[in-house]
Amino acid sequence: MPTDQIVAIPTDLQLLSVSAEMFPFVKTGGLGDVAASLPVALRHHGVRTRTILPGYRSVMSALVQKTEAYVFHDMLGYRATVWEGTAHGHHLYAVDVPELFDRPGGPYLGPDGRDWPDNDIRFAVLSRVAACIAQGCLPNWRPDAVMTHDWQAGLVPAYLRYDELPAPPVAHVIHNMAFQGLFPRELLPRIGLPERAFAVDGVEFYGKVGYMKAALQIADRLITVSPTYAEEIQTAENGMGLEGLLSARAGALHGILNGIDLHDWNSLTDPAVIFPYAIGDIAGRRANKRVFQAEFGLPQDPNAMLLGIVSRLTRQKGVDILAEIAPRLFQANIQLAVVGVGDADIMQSFRALQLAYPRNLVCHLRYDETLGHRLHSAVDASLIPSRFEPCGLTQLHALRYGSVPIAARVGGLTDTIVDANAAAIEEGVANGILFSPTQADALYRAIKHGKKLFRQKSVWARLQRNGSLHDVSWHGKAAHYARLLLEMTGRAPVRIVGDSDIAPRLSDMGMPLSPNTSFTRTARMPQSRPRNPGLGRTDLPRFGTNA
Repeated sequence: MPTDQIVAIPTDLQLLSVSAEMFPFVKTGGLGDVAASLPVALRHHGVRTRTILPGYRSVMSALVQKTEAYVFHDMLGYRATVWEGTAHGHHLYAVDVPELFDRPGGPYLGPDGRDWPDNDIRFAVLSRVAACIAQGCLPNWRPDAVMTHDWQAGLVPAYLRYDELPAPPVAHVIHNMAFQGLFPRELLPRIGLPERAFAVDGVEFYGKVGYMKAALQIADRLITVSPTYAEEIQTAENGMGLEGLLSARAGALHGILNGIDLHDWNSLTDPAVIFPYAIGDIAGRRANKRVFQAEFGLPQDPNAMLLGIVSRLTRQKGVDILAEIAPRLFQANIQLAVVGVGDADIMQSFRALQLAYPRNLVCHLRYDETLGHRLHSAVDASLIPSRFEPCGLTQLHALRYGSVPIAARVGGLTDTIVDANAAAIEEGVANGILFSPTQADALYRAIKHGKKLFRQKSVWARLQRNGSLHDVSWHGKAAHYARLLLEMTGRAPVRIVGDSDIAPRLSDMGMPLSPNTSFTRTARMPQSRPRNPGLGRTDLPRFGTNA
């Protein structure tokens, strides 16, 4: 029985979402997509969301019917105007501080590719303004709950605690533990926090001010974007130094998979898809593969296995090991399309490979949302060799469009992909290929296994069809978010009595399966899960400020 037929919210719950990104205004990764699609999904569960964003140029230019909601004449040393308006169906507040947000480059990095030196103040201002709105500074609206995203909004619960004013509860969403927002202790008075906040139970983290740490310590609920990642971040390998705190707060920690907007990801109506096809129509994809090969100068060989990767080109995403094994792949009639931007050395390695193998490799080394859609509609398999992956949206996009994901057995990839082992193939439930550890040889073996299955046309078509029919929507996930918000605000869910004589599951009614159940898992075939050591903790970027 669908969850949203069991639990209803008697009155609209007003939610303030605080984020540094939101598609289509600004996006560097999954955070931007989730900040845009989750509020839409929550509407169906009685949650009305208003999102507060930094006043980037792209945000200010997109606002329509904007009005001046509030003016802070001294917001941490800046004049900050809060503009209220709508854009792309979202109710937005934009924090307009030209000195901080009206600049070229990205949300976290300047044109030179380095962190903005004032990121500490920029996102403290965003959090401080959001906290004031949560406390009721606006004359006509006050939220019932607050949802903060990643380190950039991590100070919101700290401001609410140390102001000691009436305030709504806060749920903090962890999209990526690798970026924590760590800054010198001397910043504390500059961002308007009292000295007592610099403590183990406050914002202090190994002698620094930790924006993410503050949220993990203080927020009423912690949510991360897959059940497996919720477990992984409580370990030394993936906790990035915060595993002890997360383990201590396990009772407040929930792993909920991300979903995607099925209207945006519909191959029959997507303007990025050259030859539209219905979801599940595997034969209808073939023309897209041919035209993709032709457009990018690859031989139009239907028997060549066309692989694709849409990703930030970083070590976290494992694309360095893909570059390492590429020459071996090209000897086996395999083609590869790479779309993304990232580390300079990794991009240079792909440029060199493209020069050496022009009939096997095509690179588009910059962000391109449209091409990302097109690629999944054309390639036979999508590669996701991540060393760690909190949830991953790429595999959801690939599944939806009938591209078979070949992915590392980590995080949300484990929760969404049913590995094509012999048992899963026999049962007809496999939809992708998982491998571990995240090393070059393991990736090569996984692709080699994929190539073997690719030659078995009926098996490969079943993998594609299973993927396209897999539920990648926000349907049940948004219901879980809504239940948490209800619990936080002290509201009781209402059971809707249907015509069915079948009793609903406890989990459908918003009740835990057992007193200690913290995670909601996606059903999948039983399978062994070797521990993935990745590079080890010392080689991963843990304290960067960019998401």
